[in-house]
Amino acid sequence: MNVYSRRTAWLVHAFILALGLLMLYPILWLISSSFKPDSLIFSDLRLWPAEVTLDNYVTGWSGLSKVTFGRYLLNSIVLCLLTVVGNVASCSMAAYAFGRLNFSLKKVWFALMMVTIMLPHHVTIIPQYILFHKLDWIDTLGPLTLPKLLATDAFFIFLMIQFIRGLPRELDESATIDGCGPIQIYWRMILPLALPALITTAIFTFIWTWDDFFSQLLYLNSPGKYTVPLGLRLFLDSSSQSNWGPMLAMSVVSLVPSLIIFFSLQKYFVEGISTTGIKG
Repeated sequence: MNVYSRRTAWLVHAFILALGLLMLYPILWLISSSFKPDSLIFSDLRLWPAEVTLDNYVTGWSGLSKVTFGRYLLNSIVLCLLTVVGNVASCSMAAYAFGRLNFSLKKVWFALMMVTIMLPHHVTIIPQYILFHKLDWIDTLGPLTLPKLLATDAFFIFLMIQFIRGLPRELDESATIDGCGPIQIYWRMILPLALPALITTAIFTFIWTWDDFFSQLLYLNSPGKYTVPLGLRLFLDSSSQSNWGPMLAMSVVSLVPSLIIFFSLQKYFVEGISTTGIKG
């Protein structure tokens, strides 16, 4: 490598490092400010706080409305687990049907499913709310979890279809010769081989559900049933004083589950994204 190529490589790496630090700055500021007193959060913009306190974490964990923040975390974890299980199970079955089975009007149903991906979520908000209200599901986890059992997320179905189509059909033929039916092929052959796509679906579902504010605000009314996004909102009151310190502290705590899920399953996540993108 000559001097010019080495210099170019150093410049590229320096640019990438500077861009990475720029993207990480809001997270670093969030962590730093969570240890600052309220009086220094916006007056002292340094990443290293001039005064360190743990009161924000103590106050934030105590929560508001006689409900601790631990309750919000538990509600979010339960909600995310239910949605992950529902999405992975229902979307994988739908993807297997489209990717491997033959049935009437298969192309028509597939086209209709793809159309739902392009349909804005806001178009269906009012009809869904009216439906769930008539079912008396408001202020329950029903509207947020039960639709996941019906494979309503077409994006994940399409993602897994792309992966399943890349699996050799000879495996199905061999399993059929051994006496396996469609259900056994799905359970014993497709699911184990489609593990990267399943984990990718699980990660996306977890993170999107964990960060979802609007749907949870729409259907959950009782403070005891609030999730993390709704719990963080309680620290900000437009009509009186806002508790910025506790809110920032609990925001840091709320990042931990998503980071653990992503980094522990990062290998499968990257594999699932790359393979579903290459297979066509």
